Amino acid sequence: MLQAALADGTAHRRSVFELFARRLPDGRRYGVVAGVNRLLDALERFRFDEATVSFLRERGVVDQATCDWLADYRFSGDISGYADGEIFFPGSPVLVVESSFAEAVLLETVFLSILNHDSAVASAASRMTWWAGGRPCIEMGSRRTHEEAAVASALAAYIAGFATTSNLEAARRFGIPSAGTAAHSFTLLHDTERDAFVSQVDALGKGTTLLIDTYDLTEAVKTAIEVTGTELGAVRLDSGDLPSLAGQVREQLDALGATKTRIIVTSDLDEFQIAALAPASVDGYGVGTSLVTGSGYPTCGFVYKLVAREDADGTMVPVAKKSPDKISIGGRKYALRRRNRQGVAEAEVIGVGEAPVDDGDDRVLLKPLVEAGKIVGRTTPEESQAHHLKVRDELPRSASQLSRGEPAIPTDYTGDMNSRNPYAPRSTM
Repeated sequence: MLQAALADGTAHRRSVFELFARRLPDGRRYGVVAGVNRLLDALERFRFDEATVSFLRERGVVDQATCDWLADYRFSGDISGYADGEIFFPGSPVLVVESSFAEAVLLETVFLSILNHDSAVASAASRMTWWAGGRPCIEMGSRRTHEEAAVASALAAYIAGFATTSNLEAARRFGIPSAGTAAHSFTLLHDTERDAFVSQVDALGKGTTLLIDTYDLTEAVKTAIEVTGTELGAVRLDSGDLPSLAGQVREQLDALGATKTRIIVTSDLDEFQIAALAPASVDGYGVGTSLVTGSGYPTCGFVYKLVAREDADGTMVPVAKKSPDKISIGGRKYALRRRNRQGVAEAEVIGVGEAPVDDGDDRVLLKPLVEAGKIVGRTTPEESQAHHLKVRDELPRSASQLSRGEPAIPTDYTGDMNSRNPYAPRSTM
């Protein structure tokens, strides 16, 4: 595309690309944006060095003129978008890229791969932390995904409310809190369970978390308190009927005087199991596989589409594809979250070609991320998490439901739009 557009002169036409999802995964009431800061980092590094250009030339992927253009590539346009931690709905213009066609079209794959992955993890993580209530969630999914995806997943989970990660590389890169527990192999290494507990406590102190279900659970709890006294930080359950076992362990700990010892549960948890554990004597959750795979939906289905471009006489015109089931709406979008006087979200209002009118209680969603090629929109993980928890609280309570249903709020369009809303819920009749 780039080579052809450079040759015919259209590569330099002003263009607007938008990244959005046509629909939410089945059963989801909202989605969560994550990966924006990673995207900005990737954009900053997005270059075609000598070795890369040589590869393209030698393989005949593109011609010499295109290679020369790529060698000097620097994004010089503007990007606005939803911040890390923001909520999105069908049709939300999560990212708006304004530049020449040539500069913007090259970014499609990198932008989609980052946001589709990170937002899928964050969307699952948000449901988990919502149902966990005030109980902390620990990200523990590194062994269930690609090693670099594990680092990105840890950050996405933190943005959506997870308290800590067991991935130390994520802690090093992003400064997010880390935590972890011993594995069954550590207990099995020692001649007795008592020896393992003594070794761990001697090394890490009484505030550590002891894994208690390698052998007999009742004996393990008894041994743990004999070793630490009543100052043991936590115990971890990793198998069995977790609600029942947590109650049993809580009773035993309390009877032994360890009333402040917390109970952490793991074992292939997801948001449904966390919800089921809400009444149980549980103080925290370690979540792995379901988290880093988006709890059944490893992508958000984001697409990156040209919605406006300059015509031959320099006028910006809306463009859109009309393919069945993949209809899009032409024209540059603006977005705000319509809220009532109590601050509860009522609709995702998207203006086509012009910004929708704020009725006084609304919140503008698109933030400047890049201006004339300069990155201006970075946020810290702490800021992103705080933002997510704040905007999630705006949603109606129905948004927390795990059963199938429509998005928590509708997507409404204003402005010059010549087609029906293609993202409206489909009739089941």
